[in-house]
Amino acid sequence: MSIAARRARERAQRHQLIITAARELAESEGWDAVTTRRLSERVEYSQPVLYSHFKGKDAIVREVAIEGFTELTSKLRAARTAGGEPKEVLRRVATAYLDFARTHRALYEAMFVMPVAIPFATDETPEELRAAFGEFVLALEPVAGEHHPGVFAEVVWAALHGQATLAHDRRIPAEHQETRVGLLIDHLTRPA
Repeated sequence: MSIAARRARERAQRHQLIITAARELAESEGWDAVTTRRLSERVEYSQPVLYSHFKGKDAIVREVAIEGFTELTSKLRAARTAGGEPKEVLRRVATAYLDFARTHRALYEAMFVMPVAIPFATDETPEELRAAFGEFVLALEPVAGEHHPGVFAEVVWAALHGQATLAHDRRIPAEHQETRVGLLIDHLTRPA
């Protein structure tokens, strides 16, 4: 292996180490605890090394969010492709989304709550975000009827995001998630 290839590999590993450390710290102590000082201590590299990879915390959060969209896409795709009637597929996708939000709270915050420099719904939207949204569209197409599948997906996504955020903040009881998902899906898939 050439010196340049080895250095590139080591740089990529360091880059991922920083992202992983930020996620772990955020999950255990919240995003306010994620500082370049704390990260440099955790990954055992100086702050200038961190700044050689990221311009600051916002850039780190952005990368964490994009990584999260890849993981969310995988969960949604597994739920969507497990088979069954369209309504049941939609129920599984909705539940997978809410379970992801519940089990990865800090990651979900990075993806959907914190202000990050990621363009949504534009030509510049990263592929990772497009793929996650695409899973919603594919799950909804069979039940969208005359509605535009993308707009229908936005409505479902917004409803699920509201449930995820309210449950996270303990504004609604978590134990009623299945009932809320059922009501949403039943209402959305009711014949006109």
